[in-house]
Amino acid sequence: MPKVERTLRVDAIVLHHTNWGEADRLLTIFTKSHGKLRAIAKSVRKMQSRKAGHLEPFSHSTLMLAKAHDLWIVTDAETIDAFSPLREDLQLMTRAAYVIELLDRFTFEEGQNWQLYQLVVDTLKHLSDSQDSFVPLRYYEMRLLDLLGFRPLLFECAKCRKAIQAEDQFFSAEQGGVLCPSCGARSDDSRLISMDALRFMRHFQRSDYKTSLKADPSPKTRLEIEALMNHYLTYHLERKLNTPEFFKQIQN
Repeated sequence: MPKVERTLRVDAIVLHHTNWGEADRLLTIFTKSHGKLRAIAKSVRKMQSRKAGHLEPFSHSTLMLAKAHDLWIVTDAETIDAFSPLREDLQLMTRAAYVIELLDRFTFEEGQNWQLYQLVVDTLKHLSDSQDSFVPLRYYEMRLLDLLGFRPLLFECAKCRKAIQAEDQFFSAEQGGVLCPSCGARSDDSRLISMDALRFMRHFQRSDYKTSLKADPSPKTRLEIEALMNHYLTYHLERKLNTPEFFKQIQN
């Protein structure tokens, strides 16, 4: 039988926490080497706790973990990057919460995926450094879908596989991407997608981050892309996301 590790040293992103007992917290973390884990941080709700500041949501930290029954115990913590700008602006904080919510909803415990871990770390840094969150979030969504096997078809019809022409098309989450006018008109779940929106979605799908930053769609196109991506993501999650609605509320 393989040896069970009793201690771990991991680099991790803290996804969220809940109060546990009188002074502890139950953390959900996403690690580079072991994927998503749950861990107890003992006594961190006490004023004198030295670990508390390293274990806030969005924190990128190095943690020492010890196995105790079914859960890990955090024995030490050191911050790599607190992403301070994300905590100083409510809109940025909500955008970061959206990144974390997608990661949390799409992943299960102890499924190692270092590429997904690095994508999240990079996205939180991009949000911290950027004046405009649109490109970092759309790039994150596309890469997330790629890594998890939900890449939408954007260059050919998802049903008949014919090449997409330069005209407004349809988009179907159920079919897995863009539908040509002929297939889209016969599909009950399809919605219209403009060529502008499709052009920028293709740009995010095939470009690296530096190239993606060149995209500057109009406000109308941004809203269309955001709505389409939300529709596609919630279809695969089979439930609504919480953070987009909260972001709309604080904008209003």
